[in-house]
Amino acid sequence: MSIEFGLDTFGDITRGADGELLSGAQTIRNIVEQAEQADSVGVDFFGVGEHHRTEFAVSAPEMVLATIAGRTKDIRLGTAVTVLSSDDPVRVFERFSTLDALSNGRAEVVLGRGSFIESFPLFGYDLRDYDALFEQKLELFVELLKEEPVTWSGSMRASLENANVFPKTANGLRTWVGVGGSPESVVRVARHGLGLMLAIIGGPAGRFRQFVDLYHRSVASFGTTSHPIAVHSPGHIADTDDEAWEAAYSGFEAMNNTIGRERGWPPYSRARFQNDIGPAGALYVGSPERVAAKIADTVTTLGLGRFDMKYATGTLSHEAMMRSIELYGSEVIPRVRKLLADRD
Repeated sequence: MSIEFGLDTFGDITRGADGELLSGAQTIRNIVEQAEQADSVGVDFFGVGEHHRTEFAVSAPEMVLATIAGRTKDIRLGTAVTVLSSDDPVRVFERFSTLDALSNGRAEVVLGRGSFIESFPLFGYDLRDYDALFEQKLELFVELLKEEPVTWSGSMRASLENANVFPKTANGLRTWVGVGGSPESVVRVARHGLGLMLAIIGGPAGRFRQFVDLYHRSVASFGTTSHPIAVHSPGHIADTDDEAWEAAYSGFEAMNNTIGRERGWPPYSRARFQNDIGPAGALYVGSPERVAAKIADTVTTLGLGRFDMKYATGTLSHEAMMRSIELYGSEVIPRVRKLLADRD
């Protein structure tokens, strides 16, 4: 089974050795160092998310990725995700085709509607247009991916007439769409012939099998191109289970409680955390042996072509994340590959 392994970060603001929160600027510089570490240990992909709120440092991921491109050699670079609804498809394509040039063909883009909505009022978009914005802009982006002059019209942006967009890429721009579990979203991805990235942040992976099957049925029905399925899920790795759990808990608690206050979730707890790191949960936290076994089970259950671990959550320290990345590349990935080979 051919499988790729990635790492994602939203650029969470972390704490330094003195316990104080780092600046956004230092957090961004640390992300570049984390990407260099990922490249050095053989990780296939590094994704940087786009957010516009106080907990996260990165609002312009392409700038961060461009810096990473100049300091790495092999790792593929992309987003996690780009909020296409509140951006301009032409500018998104131009930025990523530029990143593709700088990285010598290593750029990817993961598009999404945005589970966080701060970018909509920030850039002057009406949340009542949430669905229409993404549908029309994705339609235009798919046309831009052909890298030919585009004629397009819609109600959410100005029309284009035989518009040519530059720079061109050498071998095309690999494009995914992040989906949280809506059947309509899965069908949309299949209709456009793009890659499906399932964001699994809660519950057992097996419940997403229905969306994998729906994607494959829809691709066959539309006659579009089928792509490998990918999963994005949170995790943290340390030398032992206890060390990983102790390091990770406070970050997961803080992030869940912050977002939960906005969305009406109950307070996070140790009991919830223990469930989430078990077979019925979506957190990949523990020793290399534990995390590898859980990833292998997810890959097998869903028939994945890629697994991306969101390695940064909350205020987990830079040093802990660097060790997690090291263990992911040097121990977890080889273990998963062996487990999968033994099952074939």
